[in-house]
Amino acid sequence: MSPKISKKSSTSLIAIVAGVVSGVLVLFFVLGIFLGFRRGGKVKDSSSSHGTKWGPFSFSTNKSTKTRSSSLPSDLCRYFSLAEIKAATQNFNSVFIIGVGGFGHVYKGNVDGGATSVAIKRLKPESSQGALEFKTEIEMLSQLRHNHLVPLIGYCTDEGEMILVYDYMARGTLRDHLYHTDNPPLAWDQRLQICIGAARGLHYLHTGAKYTIIHRDVKSTNILLDEKWVAKVSDFGLSKMGSTTVSKTHISTVVKGSFGYLDPEYYRRQQLTEKSDVYSFGVVLCEVLCARPALIRTVEKKQMSLAEWTKVCHQNGKIDQIIDPSLRGKIGNACLNKYVEIAVSCLQDNGIERPSMNDVVWGLEFALQLQQSGGGVLNFSEVKKGEDEESLMNAASDAGFSCSWENSSSESKVSRVTKSSSDHNSSTNESMKGMSGTVFSEINDPNGR
Repeated sequence: MSPKISKKSSTSLIAIVAGVVSGVLVLFFVLGIFLGFRRGGKVKDSSSSHGTKWGPFSFSTNKSTKTRSSSLPSDLCRYFSLAEIKAATQNFNSVFIIGVGGFGHVYKGNVDGGATSVAIKRLKPESSQGALEFKTEIEMLSQLRHNHLVPLIGYCTDEGEMILVYDYMARGTLRDHLYHTDNPPLAWDQRLQICIGAARGLHYLHTGAKYTIIHRDVKSTNILLDEKWVAKVSDFGLSKMGSTTVSKTHISTVVKGSFGYLDPEYYRRQQLTEKSDVYSFGVVLCEVLCARPALIRTVEKKQMSLAEWTKVCHQNGKIDQIIDPSLRGKIGNACLNKYVEIAVSCLQDNGIERPSMNDVVWGLEFALQLQQSGGGVLNFSEVKKGEDEESLMNAASDAGFSCSWENSSSESKVSRVTKSSSDHNSSTNESMKGMSGTVFSEINDPNGR
């Protein structure tokens, strides 16, 4: 081999080795940068762990000021400083407490120089579940607007606080006017109006948003009354996002709710649908009629559950024996039987056999019109099966209004009543943009709300 060829081969070998070494060095350099970046990111995450992250919303605490910056939707509702909240409640003076529960305390306060009365809910800061509920309360309530839902005015997150500010409901809860109270008993017409308003609020939750919103804790203490006795559904915003699959008719979930109001089908199958709210509302209808709690542990077993006791009395034709004594002789037969029919249909064991909240709204409006027209001429207990529609049509005609009926697989339902309340049609057309998924209100403690 000639010296010239040998020299050329050596040069090529050196070039190859140099290229390989250079490539390895570049690879290690890039790897080092990548690892350093990841390590720095972890340190950064660790340093921000003084705050709390809740899904799309994050809160970080500033050590010097102890205030929180957040990505909560201040454009959709008002942000209150802690100083404003303390001024409104005189530094959380216990004199202003109007509600106590597992979530914390509710205070009555005044903002804007005393011009606006508000209810201020101060959640317990140590509750991790409360943190999640606080975030979702704001996320949902800031976008929901309806005449029969309690409106959220704003919130405060200064110094680690979780505070929600609502419109003040001057009349308190529906339960405050039914039993265990010094308040005078409500007239039957007024009770019907309240039930209709609450039913409209639930109907909006089920149909007014992009996807169904399931309350999951419907009860008489979660129906509030404003100064004009307008019913407002509350405590449905402490929620979590569920399935976004439109075709899915139920959600499998851990059972939560309040004893006495809990849907037995939901309890058995752990599958939540809007018909679970319908069942709970049926219990509320029984409370309104009977003026007694949903569950009494000190009576004989068959009377403990108001829902079951109502069904037994209805079946035996003895519903008049459990009516609130203050209402006896003041409810027309046609109205009473229609009302009880609605309540019992809501309490069916199988959700598919229960009416929708839309059907409940129309049925209650029909019952109210029967009452106001003096429609006591029809006794539903005497109507034979198969003649219900004709009898109701005749009673409605005699009372001076008309209705039409739609047949369904489970029952006949009122689909239209000509004398409906003025705001029903407009309220059900409201929609909420930007929402996705099914929403469920959660409760950890049955006495917590």
